[in-house]
Amino acid sequence: MSDAETRLRYLHEVIGLLYPPSATTTERTVLPHRLVPRRLVPRTRWHAVLGRGGRVPVPDGPDTIETYLGEVFGHPIRAVLRVRPARRANRKPILSAHASTDRTTREPLGFVKIGDSERARALIRHESATLRMLADRPLKTIAVPVVLHHGLWHGMDVLVLSPLPVTSAAAPPALLAAAVAEIASLGDDAPPGGAPLPPGGHAWHGDFAPWNVSPATDGRLLVWDWERFGTGVPLGFDALHHFLHRTLRRMGPVNATRACLARAVPLLAPFGLSAAEARRTAACYLITLADRHDRDGHEPLGPASTWLNPLVDYLEPLL
Repeated sequence: MSDAETRLRYLHEVIGLLYPPSATTTERTVLPHRLVPRRLVPRTRWHAVLGRGGRVPVPDGPDTIETYLGEVFGHPIRAVLRVRPARRANRKPILSAHASTDRTTREPLGFVKIGDSERARALIRHESATLRMLADRPLKTIAVPVVLHHGLWHGMDVLVLSPLPVTSAAAPPALLAAAVAEIASLGDDAPPGGAPLPPGGHAWHGDFAPWNVSPATDGRLLVWDWERFGTGVPLGFDALHHFLHRTLRRMGPVNATRACLARAVPLLAPFGLSAAEARRTAACYLITLADRHDRDGHEPLGPASTWLNPLVDYLEPLL
């Protein structure tokens, strides 16, 4: 099954979940095209140029996710659904909420995550608690979303977050390092139920990847997707995570993880780590990542035997 077919199959599952069957429907459009589906949006006139292939009927009964969000915001809402890859450990419906009068769908009122499984609910609740904790902290370097609403609809968690003014600009290395350091200092204020912070331990965002950060116009770093926030790790985990996932864009997991370990010393030098501490931190990070994938039951880098085991002989003396 192709990527497009997989995404469209999951999209129809999400539609059935968020829009219960109704006697009437409205047509939505898959953009930018059915062969590369990424968003399902309210249909407008110009979508006719895409042909009938991009049309998707969506029930518009009295009890949909849109009517629920309309109650949250106090006025009618139209949602734009993200057409996501189905094979993800943290898979869940993601959408943006727009005023029903906004036909451009460019300025969302909020971003919405739906906890439709036990795992998704746990991640959403953890993110909600994390963001509420961050709202009480005097953050200087990072800016995070605000929790606008967290409730239940049809037994599913619904988390609505404020939109951030994200741009496509790359974050300067100095800003990334400052953000990593500020996040690391948050360990003492972890959400309730988090692991206790051991002596010398630090906090980390948990998914500090290039697609979850963006420089703001005021000089701060916008950081979102806090589902994996955790504590009790060595300083520098987020810097290593950012480097690894940036490197994975141009090479496979085996070479990327090897590069992560090889570049650990200069990557972690801004945080005052010695060469031995930097290599030990990289070793701990890669093992922690493999453990996460194992607990998730999903291996996006492939089996750990292919990318972690080749490094084990080198890593063992560092631990």
